[in-house]
Amino acid sequence: MLRLGLGPDRELRVPPVDKAQQPGWWTGSVTPGEKGPAVLVAHYDTVDGPALMRNVAKIGIGDAIDVPRTDGGTARFRVREIQQVNKKDFPTHKVYGATARPELRLLTCGGPIVGGHRSDNIILYADLVS
Repeated sequence: MLRLGLGPDRELRVPPVDKAQQPGWWTGSVTPGEKGPAVLVAHYDTVDGPALMRNVAKIGIGDAIDVPRTDGGTARFRVREIQQVNKKDFPTHKVYGATARPELRLLTCGGPIVGGHRSDNIILYADLVS
């Protein structure tokens, strides 16, 4: 898991293209399994081709997402909602806002390519189950 911070533009960085098969964890969020929203980012594709989230369209409500924990264990989450939004309409509060329980936000890109980049974000919202 790559550690991601914010760029000079105050936007969340994404994994570098040469690490497109690895997810990144935003270090400003809780670690997966802790109370609050843990935010992970992974590429759908890059200029080099398909990436880690290339099969995001096959993920459905109720599917499990296993995330390694810092203590060596695994946090299992279940997808409860999938949202695709134009990047200009990103739901900042819904993604980063406080929660009363451990949750996961998995962000990737989607939609058509506009100006060399995908126009949308696909956001998976998931709840900790174990």
